[in-house]
Amino acid sequence: MAIEHDYFGLIGDYWAERKEYGDQDVEVVLDADSDEVSTASLDAAATMVGELELIDDELRGVFVGQLDSGSSPVSLFLRSVLNGDEADVAADAITRDSGDRDIDALRSLSLVRVDLRPDADGDGEHFAEFEFGLAPEDIDSRLVASIDIQRDMVDLRFDA
Repeated sequence: MAIEHDYFGLIGDYWAERKEYGDQDVEVVLDADSDEVSTASLDAAATMVGELELIDDELRGVFVGQLDSGSSPVSLFLRSVLNGDEADVAADAITRDSGDRDIDALRSLSLVRVDLRPDADGDGEHFAEFEFGLAPEDIDSRLVASIDIQRDMVDLRFDA
């Protein structure tokens, strides 16, 4: 049975849209089976789309908090991107100069894609996945954060 939602329209298997905020162009994708999704979780997904900038800021704050651990996905991502084969491209993509290269790199990340999965609406489930890159058009490495419907981080990984 199909569900129609005020924001997403008729829910089938796939919905995608490009969203712009600041200087970022983000691909937002909704992947939902109409038989397994509730209107409340679709409403939560629509709210997340409207608050991309706020969620982006929240996630970057979490990233900064993980810099103390040399084995965190954030640290591994930064070491790979800033010291790897594409270090010159990464350095050119850093748009800030506070004197702390890691912080400047995190603040210069681009939010590339957001995948919404409103059928995963339980606490601790991967409701939304936010994919970040530094110079994403030139560097394939990504920092990927998954949050649940309450916007708590449930997973953070570095995809090379």
